[in-house]
Amino acid sequence: MGTHTENTMSDSRLRITESNGITQVEFVDRNILDEVNIQAISEEISGLIDAAAMPQILINFTNVDHLSSAALGALITINKKIREKSGQLRLANIDPQIYEIFVITQLNSLFNIHDTADEAIAQFAS
Repeated sequence: MGTHTENTMSDSRLRITESNGITQVEFVDRNILDEVNIQAISEEISGLIDAAAMPQILINFTNVDHLSSAALGALITINKKIREKSGQLRLANIDPQIYEIFVITQLNSLFNIHDTADEAIAQFAS
């Protein structure tokens, strides 16, 4: 039996993979509503941003069914931190009901949102 580690933090709510300078973040939970989890997620992503000279981060929302307003607030903060380091943040695979919230709050104009992760990754290069 081999040990399987995807992350250094055992209680991480994220699956993080890195390829060609792009850090892809996926969520373990279907519902990102809990204030404590959102804080932990935000801190973990902030750590990734701090560690990168010019962060290129793709947040993949596959399997996410619900986001709270606190989660949206955390995304705005993450986006700001990435831009301060001349990096890029892209979002992908957002459920249509969640995307509707982005449209209502006009956050769809703030974020680079793509239908698929592959599409988002292709855009980093351009």
